[in-house]
This record gives sequence, structure tokens and C-alpha cells, in this order.
Amino acid sequence: MEILDNIALLAVSFFLLAKGADFFVDGASEVAAKLKIPQIIIGLTIVAMGTSAPEAAVSISAALEGNASITIGNIVGSNILNILIILGISAAITRLAVGKDTSYVDIPVMLAATIILFVLGIDGTINVYDGIIFLVIFVLYLAYLFVIARKRINKRELAAALESATAQSMPATVNFAADGAQPMTAPDGQATGAYDGTAADKPADEKEQKKKTIWLSLGYTVLGLLMIVFGSNFAVDSATYLAEKMGVTDRFIGLTVVALGTSLPELFTSVTAAIKKNADIAIGNIVGSNIFNILFIVGLSSVITPVPFEKKFLIDAAIALAAGVILWVPCLSKKSIGRATGIIMLGAYCAYFIYLIFMQ
Repeated sequence: MEILDNIALLAVSFFLLAKGADFFVDGASEVAAKLKIPQIIIGLTIVAMGTSAPEAAVSISAALEGNASITIGNIVGSNILNILIILGISAAITRLAVGKDTSYVDIPVMLAATIILFVLGIDGTINVYDGIIFLVIFVLYLAYLFVIARKRINKRELAAALESATAQSMPATVNFAADGAQPMTAPDGQATGAYDGTAADKPADEKEQKKKTIWLSLGYTVLGLLMIVFGSNFAVDSATYLAEKMGVTDRFIGLTVVALGTSLPELFTSVTAAIKKNADIAIGNIVGSNIFNILFIVGLSSVITPVPFEKKFLIDAAIALAAGVILWVPCLSKKSIGRATGIIMLGAYCAYFIYLIFMQ
């Protein structure tokens, strides 16, 4: 009976994840559009951190409970699955265009974080000093993202101001000639546009409507995030129970079942974003999640308590690095990830999964 209950719970969790991802992508995209924030920044920060919430919850809770050995398996397994499965499926659905910043900054940061994790894990433990290193790099990376976002917003505001100034400097007769309207005389004798008694109220109405729309979009984003977190927790609990009934090892469960369960938000979010042609969110979500997983989650967990790093995880970390390289190469050469790369990614994960089965 418990097995049937867990299968039912798994089905419910998939529904929550599917609808939650839909709400989350729509809400985040609308907030980005209304606030004129580039989608790639939203993907690399809000969406990435939101969809990494399950990894954070599992890993940090495990550290607090003195079971930090699950942290590395969860994080490394999730990062491998994020690239090879999630981006593989997304690229198989539609070609994913990759921005210059993603190719030359974000992916290299992800690869560097993976290399640092590998090097610091050679001695068998990620200690508190290692954790501080991760957290400092994470703060610096976030600062870089917000500086870049601010520069882009300033450029857009400057362009809009120049356009407005150009329009205002044109003769009044030219402006009215465009729509056939006749200028009216204001009390001070200056020519004005036709006054209908409501023009002065319109900007305030539009501003209020924009504010309501932003709050509605934020509401959808929060609702989607809550559905994703609860759905992912249900999925991990039920899937782990079913896996244990099958008699597989803890390492195998951490690298596959738990990794898949905590990566389901990224899966549904990125695939949904790919279907909706929001490639920046699809890619930014994965790259940002992988960076967040290592720098923040491993960093914070190891500050709480030393995180054991088994020698076998060195192989998994190397595979995570190789997966990042598979992603990076077409981004540099073709500025996109196509169907062929997606198929290669899916094939690579199948080979890795077979390796895990035989080496558990």
C-alpha cells in the first residue's frame, strides 16, 4: 500500500512542478519586461536561485542534521543532469541561441567553480575555509551581474531620453501634420495639442495599471516557486522511498534519484521556457543554477559543517566539468545549442547512467 501511495505522490508532484514552472516562467518574464531587466539576468539570478531551492533545502538540512555526505552527491549529480538532460531535452525541442555574456562569462564561471570544487575536494573534505572561498566568489559574481544589468538599463534609459528629446525639438506644426489635428491655444497663448479633459489623468492611470500588472506577475512568480518547491520535495521523498525499496546504494540515490528530484524544477522551467521561445531563461536558468549549487549551497553547507568528499566523487566532478565543456564548445563556435548537441548530451548522460549502475 505504501508503494502505491508513493507512486500517487510522485504523480501529484509532477503536476505541481509542471504548473509551477509555467507560472514561474511567465511571471519572471513579465517582471523582466515591465522593469526592463534583460531576461538573461532574470534567468541567472531569480529563476536560477528559485529553481535551486530544493537543492539548497536538501543540502543545508542534511548539513544541519549531521548528514552532510549527501550534499556533494546531490549537487554534482544535479549539475550533470542539468546540462546533459535538461539542456539536452531543451535543445532537442528548439535551437537555443546563446548570448555573448553567457559564452564568455557565465559558462566560464560555472566551469571555474567546478574545477575549484574538484581541487578542494581532493583532500576528502570541503572545510569551512573552502566554504568561505565559495561564498566570496559567489558574492563577487552577483555583484558583476547587477553592475552589468545596471549598465544595460542606463543605456536603454539614455536612448529613450535622446529619442524623447529629438521628438520634442521638432516644430509643433510638424507633429500635428502627422495626424491631421489642429493646435489649440492654451491660456498663456502657447500652441498645445487638442485637450479632451482626460489627458492629464492618463499617465497616472497607466502608471497605476503598470504597478498592478507587476504585482500580479510577482504573485504568479511566487505561486509558481511555492508549487515547484513543494512538488520537488514530494518527488524526492517518494522517489527516494521507491529507490530504497529497489535496494540501490546511497551514492547512486544521491547522484540520480535525489539529483533528478531536486533538478525537476530546472527541468520543467527550462523546457517550458524553450517551448515558449525564451532561450535566455532556459540557458540562464541552468548555468545560473549550477553556479548557485556549487558556490552558494556547497559553500554555505561547508561553513555549517565540514562536507565529506569521497574519492569516487572526483570522477563525478570530472564528468560535470566535461558536461560543461560539451555545452561551451557550440556556444563559442555557433552561438547556439542545436538539436545535434542536444542528442549528444542525452547520449552522454545515458553512458554516465550505465557507468553508475555498474559501479555502484
